[in-house]
Amino acid sequence: MADTLRTDRARYRALQLDDPKIIGLRGVVEAHEELTQELRRLCNRLRAQLERFYPQVLRLCPAADEPWLWALLVLAPTPAHAARLRGARVDRLLRGYRIRRLERTEVMTALREKALPVAPGTVEASSAQVALLLARLRLAHAQHAHCEQQIDAALEDLAGESDAALLRSLPGVGRVVAARLLVDATPLLAARDYGALRSQAGIAPVTRQSGKRRVVTMRRACSGRLRQAMYHWAFASVQRDPRSREIYAAARTRGQTHGRALRGLADRLLRVLVAMLNSRTPYDPDRIRRAA
Repeated sequence: MADTLRTDRARYRALQLDDPKIIGLRGVVEAHEELTQELRRLCNRLRAQLERFYPQVLRLCPAADEPWLWALLVLAPTPAHAARLRGARVDRLLRGYRIRRLERTEVMTALREKALPVAPGTVEASSAQVALLLARLRLAHAQHAHCEQQIDAALEDLAGESDAALLRSLPGVGRVVAARLLVDATPLLAARDYGALRSQAGIAPVTRQSGKRRVVTMRRACSGRLRQAMYHWAFASVQRDPRSREIYAAARTRGQTHGRALRGLADRLLRVLVAMLNSRTPYDPDRIRRAA
């Protein structure tokens, strides 16, 4: 290793320490991702238990991932309890969680459907598992919300930094996307390295050629977390920015798949971001429309 460093020093680079604020944000973002995955796993397990003895509840919330449903399961943990549940309690629950897409009659009708016939002991065993899962879900949900508050506070603290402020001015850049880009791509953003950014994020395609055969494919060797952040950024910009929506629609019209169209849009968004960083100007949708 020492001999390699002596002869090929140009292949090595000095390690640059990140800003303490970025290091703190990285820890919160990693905790947020772990809790997101934990919530998804627990919700899947809850849904599997409800399918065994209480499937009518899943008609109200198929993914079993909403806190109001967890509160409802505390009030009516089994079909027998649901048959005795009063409408006034359902009204209070819906108002407390601000659920407007459902009325009391819909909830009561679903809960009082004929119970699924199961083997003796199944209801008791599954409802006990559901009670354990609900306690873990409430804790994970509270910690997840706390992490979101910490990310918001960290981003607000970084708002004085010009790069962070410019990044957040772009359409589609929300809490998670901004945090992930700042955590994983800070050196590249600081260097204004558009080529490295699009490679690390999996946006730059890979061309393979052998003889007369030439194939352009999606880049696999990249940061999975940056790729996911760019995907969500492009998808959100299609929903919120008219110009991005036009670019996506034009790509789909040309026959591109959904993923390919989003990668092309993400490439454009990266190019706009680097131009903004170089000129030190925030995103201006009117300027983009005039240039188009």
